[in-house]
Amino acid sequence: MLLPVTLLCAAQFLVVLDVTIVAVALPAIRDSLALSPESLQWVVSAYTLTFGGLLIAAGRLGDLLGRRRLFTAGLVTFGAASLACALAPSAPALVAARAVQGAGAAMEAPAALALVATTATDRRRAVSWWTAAAAAGGASGWVLGGVLVEAFGWPAVFMVNVPLCAVGAVLAPLLLRESRGAGRGLDLPGTLTVTAGLALLVLGFTQLPPALPVAALLLAAFVAIERRVEDPILPGWALRRPGFVRANAVALVLVATTTPAMFLAILYQQEELGRSALEAGLWCVPFNLAVIAGSMLRPPHAMATGLAAIATGAAVLLALTPAAFVVAFVLMGAGLGCASVASTASGTAALPDEEQGIASGVLNAAAQIGSAVGVAALVPLGARGGLVLTALLALAGATGSMRTSRRRPTTLRR
Repeated sequence: MLLPVTLLCAAQFLVVLDVTIVAVALPAIRDSLALSPESLQWVVSAYTLTFGGLLIAAGRLGDLLGRRRLFTAGLVTFGAASLACALAPSAPALVAARAVQGAGAAMEAPAALALVATTATDRRRAVSWWTAAAAAGGASGWVLGGVLVEAFGWPAVFMVNVPLCAVGAVLAPLLLRESRGAGRGLDLPGTLTVTAGLALLVLGFTQLPPALPVAALLLAAFVAIERRVEDPILPGWALRRPGFVRANAVALVLVATTTPAMFLAILYQQEELGRSALEAGLWCVPFNLAVIAGSMLRPPHAMATGLAAIATGAAVLLALTPAAFVVAFVLMGAGLGCASVASTASGTAALPDEEQGIASGVLNAAAQIGSAVGVAALVPLGARGGLVLTALLALAGATGSMRTSRRRPTTLRR
């Protein structure tokens, strides 16, 4: 099972990498295409909008249509859209291609995790590898983005995906067994309301705050629909599982704290310290290495311990000195690696194999929403204000995780 799990981990590394690798390239994209600040933000938001909005629906489709099939289709879509991004002649073309790229990522990510959770002989170890790959992908984007932009220009951060996706799409039918889950058909009303609700939720936090009330109404309608349909896209019993809810809450807080903290650190280095994209990226190497090391740790109360390390790292980063950057990145990277492995393992273990597609979709959606909320709420506050709230949010998450871990688990019932 080594080669199949390696393929799935590599694909997830690539998808998460694209969230952060583009952030380093934004100044170069702005200058090349003469983008306004509003248009530049859409280069990021278009991806997160479709990625976050489609994850739950895509997870369910994987259960119904076949997870390998959806995984392969996602790689092809992601690779083709990446090529379109690299060749985009204008801002509208780039934003449109980024939206399609996000849709491909939404197809691939939950299918990959569901395949890992249902086909690997050593499930926990495989889930740990997959989660470490995802966390390392997000961390590596800061470094690789700087290297590629400096050496080849901003189109390279997209072009690098094309051959990798092509190889993955060819290998998938050869290395992966098809896997399906439960369910007789797609809950179309539930699919439409949850997709629109999540997309508007991301849009509200990233670009258009008036969209938030509409998102709330649609998500409330989704809950009402799911209570009445015979074959819901997200079974209500799943949300009553304490382990599942706790894992998703931790996944959300992890990304809501680390993504804006790293974004603020990158911006501070470029704008205040005058470092190039390459220099700022190379300063993130301790974070990358710490993520990988942290994913191998198994401390007691791993989710709470990881969040506490992130809170401590954010507090250290407030000093904004070279030494503080290194110490903070090590603490935050180790905390992210440790807690993300624990939350993913807990979230997938909380649901049976036939529901792994939806379990994976919800976990990925929680992370995407956390990223949108964290960046929207914390980055505008600036380096010091954003880092203070990052530390407080991570500390609150650690406390909440410890409290819920003491509750007696309930029996898995449908």
